[in-house]
Amino acid sequence: MTTTPPLRIPFPLVDEVARHCLQEEEPETVHIEVHLPGHLDPGRLRKAFTEALHRHPRILMREAAGPWYRRRYEWELTAEPDVEVVSFPAGGRNALRDARTRALVEAPPLSLSPPIRLEMVEGTGPVNGSEATVAVDNQRQPHPPKGRGELRDQPPPARSQKTTVLFLTINHTALDGPACLRVLATAAELYGGKDNAPTAAPTRPQEPPTPPEDTPSNWSRPARVAPGTPEPSPGNGLLVTELPLPHRPKGSPYTVNDQLMVTTALTIAHWNREHGARPRPLRITMPVDDRPRDTTMPIGNGTRLVEVPFTPEELHHPDLGALLRRTATRTRALKSLPRPQLGHGATLLTAPVTPVAWRAALTRGLRRAAAPWTSTTLLSNIGRIPYPLDFGEEAGRAHAVWFSAPARMPRGLTVTTASTAGRLHLALRWSRALLGHGDGAHLRDLFEHYLHSTEVGT
Repeated sequence: MTTTPPLRIPFPLVDEVARHCLQEEEPETVHIEVHLPGHLDPGRLRKAFTEALHRHPRILMREAAGPWYRRRYEWELTAEPDVEVVSFPAGGRNALRDARTRALVEAPPLSLSPPIRLEMVEGTGPVNGSEATVAVDNQRQPHPPKGRGELRDQPPPARSQKTTVLFLTINHTALDGPACLRVLATAAELYGGKDNAPTAAPTRPQEPPTPPEDTPSNWSRPARVAPGTPEPSPGNGLLVTELPLPHRPKGSPYTVNDQLMVTTALTIAHWNREHGARPRPLRITMPVDDRPRDTTMPIGNGTRLVEVPFTPEELHHPDLGALLRRTATRTRALKSLPRPQLGHGATLLTAPVTPVAWRAALTRGLRRAAAPWTSTTLLSNIGRIPYPLDFGEEAGRAHAVWFSAPARMPRGLTVTTASTAGRLHLALRWSRALLGHGDGAHLRDLFEHYLHSTEVGT
C-alpha cells in the first residue's frame, strides 16, 4: 500500500523574507489575547480548536526539510497536528504576565505543524497595574503628558478579578494575526454553538483618491525612535492598556485609523524632542488587509505594507484638524495603489534563480545596509474585531482583545490597536535594545494624551 506524500507549497514572498531574517534573541511572534467573562471547559476547548484547524487546513503546515542548494523553502501540509496545540498552564496571580512573557520569548517552531499555540489561562489578575516585563492597565483617563524624568508609572491601586484568557502565539514567518483570529472565531462557534459570522465592515462613501499635496519623499532617511533606557536582556518588552475610543465630529473626512496614525506620529515626535533627537521626517508602516473575513479568508501572511510619511514641520505645534485631513488623503491614496506586499525589491530578492541559502545571506546583508532607511515605526490597527468571539452561555463573549506585533531593531517599537465592546485596546511592544519598561509607560501616557487631542471639535 502506497501513501501519498504530503502536499508542498513554496514559501510566499513574505514568508521567505521573514525566514531569511530569523533571530533567536528576538523571535518573530504575534501575540493575541482574548479575555472572556466566564469559564471554558478544557476538553471541549481542545476539541473545538482542533476541529477549527481542520476547517482551515492551510494552517496545518510545517517547514519541509531540504538540501542547502534548494531554490525554495516549502511548506508541507499535514493531515493532523504534529503537537498538542492547546495547553492549560497553572493559574495564579502572575499567570497573565507569565503567558505574555512566553508569547514574546518562545516562538512555536516552524518544523512542527501548526506553527501556533493556544494557552488557556485562568486566574486572578490585575485590572490596573504594571509588571516588570509586561503590563495590563485598564480604565485610564486622558491627562497631559509628563516631562522627561516624570514617568507616570503608578496607576491606581490594582483591583483584581477572576478572568479566563486565551493566548494565541503565532510564528509570524508563517501566519499573521487576522488569519489566526479567523481560526479562533471558528473554534468559538464550534465550542458554543453561537453564530460567529463576521459583522459587515462599516460603509463609507467611495471617493476617488486625490494625490496628496506636499508629501515628504520616501527616499529621505526617516527619524528613528530615540533610545530610552535599554535593558541588558535581549528580546521584547510589552505593555497593554485599554482606552476610550476617540470621538470624531459628525461628517469628518478622516477615520479612527487616521486619528491613530496622527497620534502615533505626534507621540514619537514628542518623545524624540524630549530626548534631543534631530528633527527628521517620520515614516510609519501601516499594514493593509484586503482579505474577506468569512470562512473563505486565505490563511497565511496576507497583508501588504504601505508607508505614511510626516514632515517635522507638520508635527511641531500642529493644526490638528488640517493634519488629520492631510493624513486621511495620504492613507486613502496609499491604500488604493496596487503594490506587492513588501515592494518590488523584495519580489526580485525572492526570485528562485539561485540557491535559497545564497539569497538568505544577500537578504540579511541588504537588510543591515537598508536599516537607516527603514520606517520609524509600525502601526497595525486591526480595527473593530469583526467576530463576536462568543463561546456560549458559560464562557460568554470576548470583552477585550489585544494583539502585538514583533518589534525588532532598527524600528524597535510597534503599536498595535484593536477595538472591542466600544473600547480601544492598545499594545506597545519594544526592543529591549532600545527601550525599558519605564520608557514604555511614558510612551503610553503620551499616546493617551495625543489620542485625546485628536478629538477635534468634540
